[in-house]
Amino acid sequence: MFKLLESYIKSITEIDEQSLNVIFSKFSLIKVRRNQTLVDYDEVCKHHYFVNKGGIRVYTTNSEGVETTRYFAFEGEFGTALPSLIDQKPAFEYLKTIEKSELLTISRADFYLSVDQIPAFALVYRRILEKGFIIAQKRIYGFQGFSAMEKVIWIKTNQPNFLLKVSNKMAASYLGISPSTLSRIKTKL
Repeated sequence: MFKLLESYIKSITEIDEQSLNVIFSKFSLIKVRRNQTLVDYDEVCKHHYFVNKGGIRVYTTNSEGVETTRYFAFEGEFGTALPSLIDQKPAFEYLKTIEKSELLTISRADFYLSVDQIPAFALVYRRILEKGFIIAQKRIYGFQGFSAMEKVIWIKTNQPNFLLKVSNKMAASYLGISPSTLSRIKTKL
């Protein structure tokens, strides 16, 4: 149950078995269906999730019903509505599964307790924050001047399996283009 999480942690830092067991004791395995809401739009996020199998997506919907995806987490990655988890205010975004998934979940309290008590886990948290910041910066600054074609090429280069894992609608909402434009570009590549 914890093999993938153990690999993730050990890819970041060295850690002893006792510390790993303490961390693992804070997580629970949940099995969820496709499109299951983990955090609703106006809900305060109370958990962090590690994807053992499947995937989750963080997105918002504007007043016209257009979805904009901010983040995906796939197998071997953490995902949550991080701003809400940190400041304990409503998420103003949705966190949903994109397929039938197996997730390891840890409460906010246990997550921060582990960060405070286990230095190796503090490094894991730092990696989560750094990755989130880097992805946000690349999307904001990189995509501002990119054409639709350049956005698709960028995603294929930087996240090669991304377009294979999510629907065109979800991928287009992440890239900031229409699903029909994405379909046209994919046929050209």
